[in-house]
Amino acid sequence: MKICVALSVLLFVAPGAHAQARARRAEANRRSLAADRLGLSCPRILAMTSTDWVSKFQKERGATPHTAIRAIGVYGTCYEERTDHLAALLRRRHSGPPKSALADFAGFEDAVKQFTQTAIADAQPAPGASKIARAHLYEKQFRYEFYREYQMKNLNPPLTPAQDLEFTKAKNRFGELLGGLPDASAHQVHAAFGEIVGIHQVSMAIKFALYRYAVFLLEPPSGKPFSPPPF
Repeated sequence: MKICVALSVLLFVAPGAHAQARARRAEANRRSLAADRLGLSCPRILAMTSTDWVSKFQKERGATPHTAIRAIGVYGTCYEERTDHLAALLRRRHSGPPKSALADFAGFEDAVKQFTQTAIADAQPAPGASKIARAHLYEKQFRYEFYREYQMKNLNPPLTPAQDLEFTKAKNRFGELLGGLPDASAHQVHAAFGEIVGIHQVSMAIKFALYRYAVFLLEPPSGKPFSPPPF
C-alpha cells in the first residue's frame, strides 16, 4: 500500500516538475537569444546588412570564428521570423500563395537544400565553417522573396535590362566554376542544380538570385566576390 501511495505521489508531482523544468529551459533560451541580439529588436538587426551585424556583434563579443557563426545564426533567426510573420499576414488576408504554389515551392526549397549540400561537399577548396553558416543564411532569401511577390501582387516581376545582363554574367560564371571542378564533382553539382532550374515555377528574380547563390557556394575564398551578399 505504501509503495502504491508513493508511486501515486510521484506521478502527481512529476508532470508539474517537468513543466517547471521546461519553463525554466524556455526562459533560459529566451534570455540567451535576447542577449545575443545585443538588446536590439529583429527589425533593427535586419536594418543592417548581415556583414555589418556580424561586425557589430564581434565588437561586443570578440572577433573569433565562433562569434561570427553565432552572429550569423542570430541574423538568420530574425530573417526567418520576418518571413514567418509575412506568411501569417498573407494567410489572414487570404492573399497568400495557393496550396499548389506552396507545394511546388516546398519542392524548390528541398532541391535548393540538396544542391547546397552537394556544392559545399564538392567546392574546391572546401569552404570553412563561417562560409557554410553564411550559405545557410543566404539560402533563406528565396522563401522571403516568394512571399514578398504575393505581398506586392507581382508574381513574376521582369528583370531590368541591367539585371538581365547581370543574370547572364551569373550564369556564365556558374559555368566557369563548374568547369574548374573535377568531372565527377561537376556532374554531381550540375545534376543537383538541374533539379531546381526548369522544374519549379519561380520568378525570374528568384532564378537570378539562385544563380548568384550558386556562384557564392562554388567561388574560392580568395579574390573579389562575384556579387555582393544578398543582404
